[in-house]
Amino acid sequence: MFETAELGQKVSKEDYKAAVPVLRERLLTAQARLRDADFPVVLLFAGVDGAGKGESANLLSEWLDPRLLVTRAFGPPSEEESERPEFWRFWRDLPPRGRVGIFLSAWYSNPLLDRVHGRSDLSGFDNDLDRILNLERMLANDGALILKFWMHLGKDAQKKRFHTLEADPLTSWRVTKRDWKHWKMYDKFIATAEHTIMRTSTGRAPWTIVEGADHRYRSLKVGNLLLEALERRLDQQESSAPDNGGGAAAPSAPEQDEQEQRITVLDPLDMTRVLDKKSYKEKLQKYQARLNQLHRRARDEKLTTILVFEGWDAGGKGGAIRRVTSALDARDYQVISIAAPNDEERAHHYLWRFWRHLPRAGRVTVFDRSWYGRVLVERIEDFATDLEWRRSYAEINDFEQQLVEHGAVLLKYWLHITPEEQEIRFQARQETPYKRWKLTDEDWRNREKWDSYEIAVHDMIERTSTQTAPWVLVEGNDKKFARIKVLRTVCKALAERLG
Repeated sequence: MFETAELGQKVSKEDYKAAVPVLRERLLTAQARLRDADFPVVLLFAGVDGAGKGESANLLSEWLDPRLLVTRAFGPPSEEESERPEFWRFWRDLPPRGRVGIFLSAWYSNPLLDRVHGRSDLSGFDNDLDRILNLERMLANDGALILKFWMHLGKDAQKKRFHTLEADPLTSWRVTKRDWKHWKMYDKFIATAEHTIMRTSTGRAPWTIVEGADHRYRSLKVGNLLLEALERRLDQQESSAPDNGGGAAAPSAPEQDEQEQRITVLDPLDMTRVLDKKSYKEKLQKYQARLNQLHRRARDEKLTTILVFEGWDAGGKGGAIRRVTSALDARDYQVISIAAPNDEERAHHYLWRFWRHLPRAGRVTVFDRSWYGRVLVERIEDFATDLEWRRSYAEINDFEQQLVEHGAVLLKYWLHITPEEQEIRFQARQETPYKRWKLTDEDWRNREKWDSYEIAVHDMIERTSTQTAPWVLVEGNDKKFARIKVLRTVCKALAERLG
């Protein structure tokens, strides 16, 4: 695989000086066009130590307009980063649409090093690569242009490069004991790199192996590859050529008969369940006290809790959330109310705004509506294409799996009410001055789409209620019963995790 990157390819000083001004001008022109495009560019640099990863990234930063550029180099995770899932820091730094992001030592670094140093077996390594493939597939499906450069040096060439750098007092700092240690493990690195590239070089996130011995050659190679890919994507977009995320649009679901459409996972719920006022007060006091005790232990043991609340308009989400948070220390929780995305959020993948709100270890984050808007309101109101919302089930499952694998307690609640109960609550809001702000014309219009939303909820629960992240369906016609069920299940989940 790497033989073609050890051919000793060079570019003369004269040819380099002649080519660079033209290349830089075209790159800047393409970057200016990108500013008005609806996709970001993600460049990843990986490869052999001393092969020019950092130099190439620095050179592109010099050639491109820095105002439209995001450059990130990832070292060992900080304390804040370690308290969240591994990919949190990568999602946080992804470029918005119209920008170029340059990443050094990103999501490939730790899996590759773990495999080389024997901290993971082949099965574990392949699982890491599968997660990377999921991430890159999500970004590419959302429109991102992804280019991955593996900067390569042969073993002898790497050794020579190290000696050359060490001989110059101005560059000797670039060579570390770690570099020489890795050089002694060169064959393991190359075998692991070959496996990595074979598994993760895809049509929409390809690897390009670049010979790194001659700095002029590698600089022009990287610059020209970026230019060609960027101009090709811009031309495609500006000519209105379709780009549907790597495949034909998913076929529409077959028409269901009326009986199949009517029966959903919500139908078996007993909506007559109620709790009398006295029992409610006793249980509320009991479970809030219990939750406070459990949360204190969870905080001390750095156990993160994430609660997701979805449900019908006027379904009781706010009331249930307030009964949970009133049992917690205000310094330890945050409630994130999700509305229509703002301009910054629309410029990123739809999951970006949720990744950035993930809590630190021992904290609680409550999402009042969540990433499930993709398969609910965006599906029903045609804010997402058929292909976009259909592939979101797998993307959401992968996201939640990462939360759980990192150790978080994740609970997802659907607060269910009947159409008749919703109408009663709407009328009450309309007649109560301090609640009137909660009711909008859109709420009334959404009632006309109740059946469509019910089918969407059924599909959502069916496809995303997993063993690691199950849905809790809450019978919500009686607010008191619903609030106690929410508190009880939060306590149960924390108690099971804390032992």
